[in-house]
Amino acid sequence: MTLINKNSRRDFLKVGALATAATLLPRLDLLAAPATQHAGLQLYTLRNELAKDVDGTLRQVAKIGYKEVELFGYNGTYFGKSATEMKALLKDLGLAVPSGHYTTGKVQKGKGTLLDGWKQAVDDAATLGQKYMVCAYLFPQERTKLDDYKEFADLFNKSAEVCKAAGIQFCYHNHDFEFKAMDGQIPYDILLKNTDSKLVKLELDLYWATFAGQDPVALFKKSPGRYPLWHVKDMEKDGDHTFAPVGTGSINFQRIFDAKKTAGMTHYFVEQDQTKGPALEAIATSYKNLGKINV
Repeated sequence: MTLINKNSRRDFLKVGALATAATLLPRLDLLAAPATQHAGLQLYTLRNELAKDVDGTLRQVAKIGYKEVELFGYNGTYFGKSATEMKALLKDLGLAVPSGHYTTGKVQKGKGTLLDGWKQAVDDAATLGQKYMVCAYLFPQERTKLDDYKEFADLFNKSAEVCKAAGIQFCYHNHDFEFKAMDGQIPYDILLKNTDSKLVKLELDLYWATFAGQDPVALFKKSPGRYPLWHVKDMEKDGDHTFAPVGTGSINFQRIFDAKKTAGMTHYFVEQDQTKGPALEAIATSYKNLGKINV
């Protein structure tokens, strides 16, 4: 056998091996058939992947078909990138960023919270083109009594004024604890009653509201137009009611999406707090199944 033939055989074997390996990898682009053109993703779902490779993970998100992302973890940078660097990366990938998550700063100390460096956070959000800034969570230590919620309502109003000056809407994102009675009152109702309905809008987490025994549609009807943002996540049909990819669980999303005008919804984001398998496969399944819903 001549040298040329040996090289040709090696090249052939190399190509064959690569082709075989490719068939073993999950084809995210095939899993994700065309769905809605404005589907968004809350990047917290991919927090472990982002910790290892920001650029590569966002590239996978875009490949699946998502057109919008909701950021989290701002601390003066976005996963170590400045606002201008993140803006350039997202633009290159064709990803818009209408919203981002933030904390109050009472427990989770650091820059970029409602209590520390909020103006800079707002300025950076404006650089990215965000239209919404969302208080993502209240830690147990900061919500031990009803008066805490009244104080947060005041903080939200003040934070929202800073957002408004930059053309950004402030929102609050729920979990289940806001719907648990304290001294005969519902904390969620206190937040809504004591915040300016124009300054402070709401991002309804459909899973957590359902988990708490609430009907999302009833919430929309109670406060019409106040829910511009949604988190779309499903609930397993098992007794534990764990998280599931959209369309594989028990939540009737069509009924909820049919009420989007009542809610005033403008953006929705797939999120899955925990996944049983690879998170990228879970969000690909969710994206695919969104295509079966009239969103």
